[in-house]
Amino acid sequence: MIFNELTFFALFLAPCVALFHLARRLSPGRGAQLRPWLLAGFGAAFFAYYGYHHFGGVVGVAAILVFVAELVVSRWYKKGSRLCLLGIIQAVAILVVFKYSSFFSGVLGDVVQGLGLERTGSLPKLIVPLGLSFFTFEFIHVAADVHSGKLERPPLDRYAAFVFFFPTMVAGPIKRYQDFGPQLDAARFDPGLFSRGITRILSGLFKKHVLSDTFTLWSDRLAGDLVMTATPVEILGWVLAYGMKIYFDFSGYSDIAIGSAYLFGIHVPENFDWPYTSPNIREFWRRWHISLGRWIFDYVYAPLGGSRGGEVRTSFNLLAAFAISGLWHGAAYNFVLWGLWHGACLVVHRLFSRWPGRPTGRTWRVFSIVLTFLAVTFGWALFCMDMSQFSRAMSRVIGGLS
Repeated sequence: MIFNELTFFALFLAPCVALFHLARRLSPGRGAQLRPWLLAGFGAAFFAYYGYHHFGGVVGVAAILVFVAELVVSRWYKKGSRLCLLGIIQAVAILVVFKYSSFFSGVLGDVVQGLGLERTGSLPKLIVPLGLSFFTFEFIHVAADVHSGKLERPPLDRYAAFVFFFPTMVAGPIKRYQDFGPQLDAARFDPGLFSRGITRILSGLFKKHVLSDTFTLWSDRLAGDLVMTATPVEILGWVLAYGMKIYFDFSGYSDIAIGSAYLFGIHVPENFDWPYTSPNIREFWRRWHISLGRWIFDYVYAPLGGSRGGEVRTSFNLLAAFAISGLWHGAAYNFVLWGLWHGACLVVHRLFSRWPGRPTGRTWRVFSIVLTFLAVTFGWALFCMDMSQFSRAMSRVIGGLS
């Protein structure tokens, strides 16, 4: 975890925050022009430093050329321009090549083997650049919104600050330029917001290092041979622990990112809102990884047609959107099945919510919260284990209950 390293606070966050506010105080006019480049410069240094130390050495540093390519291509973005589509294709291609080329090669090999033909070797896994899944989604958002006319092409300095804003570079939240850009001029040192930022960072570190790490002691048992001898209750307990672990881990990351942004006087999107208290799966996705859910809705589900084409087409759109969401989380079959599971749950919820005789009342709400939590928990079993391990775990559960 990058955010728990002293280097993050001492070399990047603290000096960048200090210079960001100092620039405006010393020279309000020129300082306002300098601040976007200050954020971009620190973000580039952050990417290079952690890319080198954690993501492949020189190759990890060289991945900064992806940002350079985006900044260059984006200079020709305008409403209705094909170059916006080129920017989208470029971002998708970068994501597919680095993250999914080996997976799709393996899928093709499985198909060939299933047809009874000789399987050839799959492509090797490439080093995935730092924050790839997040910054490519922000690239796509800007290109798509400029193309549709929802957004004017961002100035180079502000767009550079947006894509290189290092507190959100590692694990989000996924930002929107319409919300972020105007804050670069308006951001000021606010003692109250600064205090909230410190509190939020400490909260995130507590979630990550105390709560998440504690649940990890149990959830890690799902990855080993203990599954083969575990009881159904033990396996269920470990999956429940994984659900708690991933919530506290990921929301902890988000808290640190949001709190770090507060230190600059900048607000970035909230990402979690007590998701495990949701009374249905639709509400869950309004509270879990909120910025991703909004992105999937706006740039995958809606372009596919959303809910405009009847029940069958809407169901297909939901399944397709969440299959892509699952694949975004990881290049493996279990992540795709996890996405399809959530898509199927949303289809069922959509049909159920239209039933005139559906139950209501406080008792039903409590029951629906429990039912939603169990559905999400089953999804975590798919998420945290590869297909062979999941099959072993399910065989133990089914065998123990029969």
